[in-house]
Amino acid sequence: MEMENHRPNFTYMGRKFSDLSLNDDSSAFSDCNSDRSGEFPTASSESRRLLLSCASENSDDLINHLVAHLDSSYSIDEQKQAAMEIRLLSKNKPENRIKIAKAGAIKPLISLISSSDLQLQEYGVTAILNLSLCDENKELIASSGAIKPLVRALKMGTPTAKENAACALLRLSQIEENKVAIGRSGAIPLLVNLLETGGFRAKKDASTALYSLCSAKENKIRAVQSGIMKPLVELMADFGSNMVDKSAFVMSLLMSVPESKPAIVEEGGVPVLVEIVEVGTQRQKEMAVSILLQLCEESVVYRTMVAREGAIPPLVALSQAGTSRAKQKAEALIELLRQPRSISNGGARSSSQL
Repeated sequence: MEMENHRPNFTYMGRKFSDLSLNDDSSAFSDCNSDRSGEFPTASSESRRLLLSCASENSDDLINHLVAHLDSSYSIDEQKQAAMEIRLLSKNKPENRIKIAKAGAIKPLISLISSSDLQLQEYGVTAILNLSLCDENKELIASSGAIKPLVRALKMGTPTAKENAACALLRLSQIEENKVAIGRSGAIPLLVNLLETGGFRAKKDASTALYSLCSAKENKIRAVQSGIMKPLVELMADFGSNMVDKSAFVMSLLMSVPESKPAIVEEGGVPVLVEIVEVGTQRQKEMAVSILLQLCEESVVYRTMVAREGAIPPLVALSQAGTSRAKQKAEALIELLRQPRSISNGGARSSSQL
């Protein structure tokens, strides 16, 4: 599996930018949490009794009882109840996540993810998500065959199941060898669709999963071929989306594959990036300049396009008032844009310098 560093090198005019695609994604991306309260019906009095007993010395007996009731020999309602209890027990207690996995819950929960009953599928997905929050469980979940059912839930599930499936796939992708397996199972176009059509939480979860998965080169190509640039550009153009930073980080990561550059241009990304350089936050400005540098490094056509969008004035302002890294990148892009531009066919006459 070919993995790529998230920070590609770029050399221009003898100056090496080893940090071109930014180095602080920690505040843009947060790991998926356990399922949100309120997604499931309030626990019944029987549920609360079981949950209270979990704190007692009999918690292992309770967990074994619930795992047994996940079996298909029980009714759908009994399976739902057991899956919901496991979801609740694994929501906030790491020690329960380990106990539940050791009790053999993972395989029957994966079977529930393939259920034609959408609510039962949702409960199974969410319980697997919660169990995946324990690093000790991630490898077992993947090796037990969870990836393909989670991808199916991402395609066919309820909105909550889709969001939680995206989160669970993110957790599994944190094991490097799972990244390509997830990509080859068809997750990338479904995550791109979720990024484009989902609500805010779905967009956040999809972008985070895509950022993790796209450290594998073949997943970058899949993402671009799946049309990821359209939602990325749309989200970056909407400063009220609260998705500008996340989308820019994903876009920057994709810039190392050649297919990404024409895709950005075709989706109207150049004016959006120039606007971010002009009016974005300091971090957003630096991200936009990093992407524009990579876009323009080998293309006179793209340099001309960026210059004609009015990029030089905001770049000059950034080179004077930005962070040290932003200043360096802005200066490099200004130099690139001010080079003579010519049509690439042999004897075409160079235009005057900007």
